[in-house]
Amino acid sequence: MSLKILSPAKINLFLHITAKRPDGYHDLITLMCCVGLFDTITLTLGVPEISVDCDHPQVPADESNLACRAAHLFFSRLERDEGLKITINKQIPVAAGLGGGSSNAAAVLAALNRYYGRPLSRNELMALGRSIGADVPFFIGRKPALATGIGDRLEFYDGLRPHKVLIVNPGFGVSTETVYKNFNLGLTKCKKKLNLFSFKNKDFDIARHLCNDLETVVEDRYPEVIEAKEALLKNGAAGGLMSGSGPTVFGLFSDSDRAWKAKEILSQNDNWRLFLTDMIL
Repeated sequence: MSLKILSPAKINLFLHITAKRPDGYHDLITLMCCVGLFDTITLTLGVPEISVDCDHPQVPADESNLACRAAHLFFSRLERDEGLKITINKQIPVAAGLGGGSSNAAAVLAALNRYYGRPLSRNELMALGRSIGADVPFFIGRKPALATGIGDRLEFYDGLRPHKVLIVNPGFGVSTETVYKNFNLGLTKCKKKLNLFSFKNKDFDIARHLCNDLETVVEDRYPEVIEAKEALLKNGAAGGLMSGSGPTVFGLFSDSDRAWKAKEILSQNDNWRLFLTDMIL
């Protein structure tokens, strides 16, 4: 028996770091939205053990893989001794700020919960996901959400309007841990633009709200991030931003034709991977 599921990427439209915690994590306020860029995951049930295989060489094929951890936790929670083969076809760039690993874990949890007749409630599933990673509960919900705490406390947000999303991955990955370790809390730029309450009962304003504190770290080390943002804005994006801990950058377009033209122009850079897609609202 096999199940085929889709696992979406996400973008951060706003990311403000508010504090560093004693446990090494950071408190933050972020607005996340899934986009139509997907990994395809095949789950094969009725096998002797839990294993994972991925066609991307940088994705671990052992129990450190978040999707594998999700399967182990799910079966442990149900007190079932089951095997599962997880096969991941990677389209989401790795170590890119798009949440691919967390999304894979959430997709596995949700699919297994459906297959076994929903033994866990949505809240129980999210709690299980939270023990894997801060972004996993968001991917279980798959709705635009404001996240606080370490990114695991969610409030669904309906103030986004549809835009085409042109994603530009510069062709390399960065370490999330390294980005956060080098972040200077005194250089936060998003706090000056707004606070959490500015989102309440208001539509997202691209010109005013689009902001990511972590850009300061990544742009200093990788000028390609600045170059990608400038190229998006020069070619008609209403706004451009680095997603998460980077280095992927995205541009938001209200006009589909302009977005396609921008993709055509930016594709002249052979080092960049481009994806033109939509927000999942």
